[in-house]
Amino acid sequence: MAKVIILGSSNAVPSRDHENTHLVIIGKKRAILVDCVSNPIIRLEQAGVDFNELTDIIITHFHPDHVSGVPLLLMDMWLLGRTKPINIYGLHFTMDRLEDLMGFYGWADWPNFFPVAFYRLPESEMAFVLDCDEFKVTSSPVHHIIPTIGIRVEAKQSGKVLAYSCDTEPCEQTVRLADGADILIHEAGGAVYGHSSAEQAGEIAARAEVDTLYLIHYPTGRFAKGDLAAEARKNFQGDILIAKDFMTIDL
Repeated sequence: MAKVIILGSSNAVPSRDHENTHLVIIGKKRAILVDCVSNPIIRLEQAGVDFNELTDIIITHFHPDHVSGVPLLLMDMWLLGRTKPINIYGLHFTMDRLEDLMGFYGWADWPNFFPVAFYRLPESEMAFVLDCDEFKVTSSPVHHIIPTIGIRVEAKQSGKVLAYSCDTEPCEQTVRLADGADILIHEAGGAVYGHSSAEQAGEIAARAEVDTLYLIHYPTGRFAKGDLAAEARKNFQGDILIAKDFMTIDL
């Protein structure tokens, strides 16, 4: 059965038990990493995922707590003998900067490097990302500090739909992205510019009429405060869970 594994649940400041927010979508033939931070090979290994199983990487936006692990992941894959190609998806803004970043490392001179394809996504709602036997993935722009996308994943075997807001303040695009979804993973970093509180995430979940809300990208460690689930429940009466590192969500 297809599943999502939460690889990290913290906001931009991680703690001992909460890595920066990123996740992986696992099927029989595709494994899609959504954002890439920390030490990716180790993180995937801890989650029981072989790095060589990755087929695709979606980068939601070009902030360090979402993209910093890409150079290390690509280098380690190369050093460990990967030969299979990998696809990387993101907005033009994101992909331009990611290619520049890899250029600073001189990766064009790394011999016998495996094929990497960069796919630039339009900054439009429900834009096509990928379609395969197991998943259909689309993206929509959300309201963050820089150009950012959320994603919608439709699992074809079960018919379940999962939406992920990424970093965003409340916006209509997220409501439409999550419309009628079984699961919404929504950030709860706080009611500040470019972000949302748990209470606001609950309002988005209610308006989108989703079944289950997972709160993610929240303050952790010494910055943790309040009861996030109780805050979200002010506006949303469905199931509410706090995303934790290495939590598995079945699709």
